[in-house]
Amino acid sequence: MELRDMETTSQNNSGALRIGLIVLLAALALVGYLYFNAQTKNKDLQGMLDTKVGELSDTRVKLDSISRALDAKILEVESLGGSVTELEKIKAELEKDIASLKSSTNFSTKKYNDKIAEYEKFLVAKDEEIMKLKEENGMLSSENLTLKTEKEEVVNQNVALSQSKDSLTNVVEEVSTKNKDLQAKVNTAAALKAVNVEVVGLTSKGKEKDGKIKSKKVDQLKVTYNLPSNALTEKTSKDVYLRILDPNGAVLNDMGRGGVLDFGGKEIGYTLRQAVPYTNNDQQVAMYYQKGQEFNSGVYAVELYSEGFKIGTGNFQIK
Repeated sequence: MELRDMETTSQNNSGALRIGLIVLLAALALVGYLYFNAQTKNKDLQGMLDTKVGELSDTRVKLDSISRALDAKILEVESLGGSVTELEKIKAELEKDIASLKSSTNFSTKKYNDKIAEYEKFLVAKDEEIMKLKEENGMLSSENLTLKTEKEEVVNQNVALSQSKDSLTNVVEEVSTKNKDLQAKVNTAAALKAVNVEVVGLTSKGKEKDGKIKSKKVDQLKVTYNLPSNALTEKTSKDVYLRILDPNGAVLNDMGRGGVLDFGGKEIGYTLRQAVPYTNNDQQVAMYYQKGQEFNSGVYAVELYSEGFKIGTGNFQIK
């Protein structure tokens, strides 16, 4: 009885061991399956993550490249004198997209690819506008060159005209100088000439005293001279100035009849002035000087002036 019980117990233990082994193998198989599935899912997730990171990096690179292209376009359009308002507006939008990309937790490749395509399309259109600006500036440069050439021609013409004007001015000045010299010569040639200047004393009764004049017997002086004919001298009334200088060189100048005249840029005193109608026929002229006081003894000089010229001289002696 005991033996049969022992055999029955051994058989029961052996069956339980087999069941336990089967359960263990099944559990190991389940764990292996679960581990394999987990590894596969991790690989898929890592692949998706790597793809997203790559797409994000490519998008950032493209946006940065477009940003640099916009900066270059802005500088080029400014240098050509065009408007950069639209370019700066697009650049501001691009900066917002770049900032949004950095902080985005739900990155969409399609969304950014669409924007990049729009930016690239804008850059292409802007390149065409820049080409037109360059062509227009080329035309403007050509026009400016033409204007510059024309300006240089005008300047050269003005220089030539100025030189001609200077030459003409020099000629005019030379002719004017010659005319002045000629006129001076003509005036000199046409000036009156007083010849045969003589001085005699007159008594109170009008009697003439020849030779040396005694001051006590002389009441006035009579100065005579001839005006030779001269075809160049105009027949008009001429003011003739008489200067009588005493032995000391002082001018007899009775202010009631005398005065001063301009000669050679200086004022000199004169004794008597008389208007003489010039007749151009070797006329003789007489001028009378009434003494205001007795004459001193000595030799007196007589000078005659008219129209800025000294026309004659003479002298007489007082005892």
